[in-house]
Amino acid sequence: MVSLWPYTTPGIPDALFEQLPGIPMSKQEVRLLVLGYLRLKADSLLWDVGAGTGTIAIEAALLCPTGQVIAVERDQEVANLIRHNCDRFQVSNVEVIEGSAPECLPQLPQRPDCILIEGGRPLQATVGEAWRLLKDSGRVVVTVSSLENLYQVSESFSKLQVRNIEVVQAAVNRLEVRGYQQAFVAVDPIFVFSGEKLD
Repeated sequence: MVSLWPYTTPGIPDALFEQLPGIPMSKQEVRLLVLGYLRLKADSLLWDVGAGTGTIAIEAALLCPTGQVIAVERDQEVANLIRHNCDRFQVSNVEVIEGSAPECLPQLPQRPDCILIEGGRPLQATVGEAWRLLKDSGRVVVTVSSLENLYQVSESFSKLQVRNIEVVQAAVNRLEVRGYQQAFVAVDPIFVFSGEKLD
């Protein structure tokens, strides 16, 4: 069977992923940005909390052929969608865990090198618990799209004394066909927080 994405570079087109109505998906350009801030290695262990469609988990798994991705998703139907997308891309190093963050995090099998937080309620408690379980010298990346969550993550990073903090707000416009014309259409803006856990 020929792989849907036979390339070594990230950036899988959104249309190649199966989706469910109402379930948000990290857009291709946002995934590229997030993957860059994760700074993964070939053997990294990544937790993707609030994995949704599984787009970032799958791209990360392809970048970490000897590593592993734990995709955490609370909704069973969405978790099954992640499994289905893993099958589509012939990815075998993603383990899908059905559970709600932050409560399920202490039960995950190993302490990670990197944690990506795309969901979890309450957000501050999820960030705090993830930070507690993150390996020393590990990285944390959090994506948010609302003003309320922006404040919560900023406050959490300060309280936890996250080091080497970087914050970027991505503004992406895509060329799309609208009727008989082509127009640039904005992708919903998103903030990406990243930092390191240092002694």
